[in-house]
Amino acid sequence: MFLKRISFDRDGKRHDYWALVESVRTERGPRHRVVSYLGDMDEAGRLEVQHAAEGNPSVQQSLFDQGEPDWVEVNVRKVGIERPRRFGDVWLALELIKKLGLGDLLDHLLPESSDGAEESPVGRPPKIAWARLAEVLIVSRFCEPSSELHIAESFYRKSALSDLVGIPEDDVYVNRLYRALDKLLEHKDEIQKHLKERMGELFAIKYDILLYDVTSTYFEGEEKRNPQALRGYSRDSRPDCVQVCIGMVVTKEGIPLGYEVFEGNRHDSTTVDEIIEKMESLYGTSDRVWIMDRGMASEENLEILAEEHRRYIIGTPKNQLKKFEQQLLAKDWKQVHEGLEVKLCPAPDGSHETFILCRSAARHEKEQAMHDRFIKRMEKGLELIKASCAKGRPKDPVAIGRRIGRLLERCSRAAPMYDIDVKEQNGRLTLTWKLLTEYSEWARLSEGCYLLRTNIRDWTGEDLWRAYIGLTDAEAAFRIHKQDLGLRPIWHQREDRVQSHILVCFLAYVLWKCMGQLCKQAGLGNEPRTVIEEIKNLLLIDVVLATRSGAEIRLRCVSKPEPPLATLLQKLKMKPPERLDMKLKNVVKTL
Repeated sequence: MFLKRISFDRDGKRHDYWALVESVRTERGPRHRVVSYLGDMDEAGRLEVQHAAEGNPSVQQSLFDQGEPDWVEVNVRKVGIERPRRFGDVWLALELIKKLGLGDLLDHLLPESSDGAEESPVGRPPKIAWARLAEVLIVSRFCEPSSELHIAESFYRKSALSDLVGIPEDDVYVNRLYRALDKLLEHKDEIQKHLKERMGELFAIKYDILLYDVTSTYFEGEEKRNPQALRGYSRDSRPDCVQVCIGMVVTKEGIPLGYEVFEGNRHDSTTVDEIIEKMESLYGTSDRVWIMDRGMASEENLEILAEEHRRYIIGTPKNQLKKFEQQLLAKDWKQVHEGLEVKLCPAPDGSHETFILCRSAARHEKEQAMHDRFIKRMEKGLELIKASCAKGRPKDPVAIGRRIGRLLERCSRAAPMYDIDVKEQNGRLTLTWKLLTEYSEWARLSEGCYLLRTNIRDWTGEDLWRAYIGLTDAEAAFRIHKQDLGLRPIWHQREDRVQSHILVCFLAYVLWKCMGQLCKQAGLGNEPRTVIEEIKNLLLIDVVLATRSGAEIRLRCVSKPEPPLATLLQKLKMKPPERLDMKLKNVVKTL
């Protein structure tokens, strides 16, 4: 046993108190266990307790083996609380890790311990299992996405993580967390395979339909040490920053199956062969349906998808709609639901493919409003240029051409509808234009329509459309990664650290979807955000009781859920602990 100083900040001031700690051996290696919290003690008091703990065995037993009384007289004027810290979401994340068997898997994959003697800010730290540090990273990403520096300096100390995972606050620091990231990345494929099997067992997930989509996430900084960090099409509207692209495969329920990281300038269509090869190397080549958006629809990819009897449903560029103008005009549409109609059409070239025409009333209204807005902007811009020409300025046709070019760029949706002509007459330039009726009529006819293609012959148009629209789950996965789990921006400089950062975000998303499935089973919908926010209200608090006998009792208690949260927890069949177990919960201290 030994005394340990524990520090915390409150009201802008630093406070220290002391704890009596013993080192014990566990299945996961040596651990420090708090025997007693001693509060703020002077030197004499610390020496007295130190001698009692290390010296006379009879004194030690009389001091610590009294046990906690069931009843005691308490001075109500001296009842207090200390160290309130967030508990609910931290506890929930660890429960989800346990349910997924992720903690046991990490114990198996990361058996070594971290000693980090050369990197410790306070001398030689105890050995800590890499698996526990990996859990700290995942839980922190799930609860409060932030940098490893913020985890070490703020989040870990303000949460109940140290009480739940058993790692003292001073033993969690930045370099140790970075090294844990490196260890975790080595086992990416094994972790993905385990989670796929476990989610399938827990929630009867069928991996027969796979949805694939690509997003990008940007960096802060130059990222010269990461060859994958390049400039490309930015989904985050940050073309000024380098980025990487992330391709993710999810099921129709949005359950993630796996992901890969690509260079920031890769086009979506060039990633398809790699992702198919990766997923099939991990999970086999069983009969699955691949669903992708129109950005993947290259001829090479269609050939790859058709190989080895793979089935697919893939979006098709809108310029292909022109081939189906007669089918658009026909009346034999089948209604899927109010405002959405579909129609199956044979391939124009007589191939084995089937095309699915889709017409959405909501999409029609949106595209019509966009066309009207661009036409109005185009007409206004042309009138201004025409007025300038009438006043004799500018006189250079090249200058007028530049103005028209900029206008066409700003009004891209309306630009193909216009035939614009600039002529010079009597030393002045004249501008004329006309609306191309044929193109305008086609634009109006195709509003709200889009086209899919498939090699599946035995599904109805409704089944094919419903499967394809599941791509919204892949898009939702990226939104949760970026907005709720803090995927962007990336601050790491090294390629492997960037890969590790994305892996931790992926694992946190698996916890998110696991919670969503538990909510679905409990009849609470499949969106866990509200439930997670409610659970965050649970706190861990040290309750201090001053007794008549002069002893001070300290109880580590979890706050009682409010009635709405209690109802949610009951439906989820989850029960947070009322108190955290400790070997000794009352601390003897002379008043």
